[in-house]
Amino acid sequence: MSASPPPELTTADYPLSINRPELLHTPSGKPITALTMDAVVSGELSAEDLRIAPETLQLQAQLADASGRPQLAANFRRAAEMTAIPDAEVLAMYNALRPRASTAAQLAELADRLERAYSAPVCAALVREAAEVYARRDLLARPTADVG
Repeated sequence: MSASPPPELTTADYPLSINRPELLHTPSGKPITALTMDAVVSGELSAEDLRIAPETLQLQAQLADASGRPQLAANFRRAAEMTAIPDAEVLAMYNALRPRASTAAQLAELADRLERAYSAPVCAALVREAAEVYARRDLLARPTADVG
């Protein structure tokens, strides 16, 4: 994939698959036009080709911003970061973010790990924000004393 900056998109570019298909690629770099049933049957495509590329999610975030939907844009940006996070870790994040499932320290550790291990600052910011809200609303887990 190229290292060129993403184009500036407008609402006229939506949907990308019709109006800007040249911008869309699989995570392995194949153009979106290569995603055909024949290619699946012949084995030309791998499971990786059927996943969404983080660049596509970033483009969708641009479109959401252009449409005046900043919350949706933020969701797309978090999703783009999450493509680099293993599925088991995503499930652990989901469970950790349930009310009363984690202490403030556990959520801080999760946020730090997201930034450090996965270069996911937008996801980390969401976890930190959740920790603040949970603290205000008394939704954090109570720390347990170590029994030894």
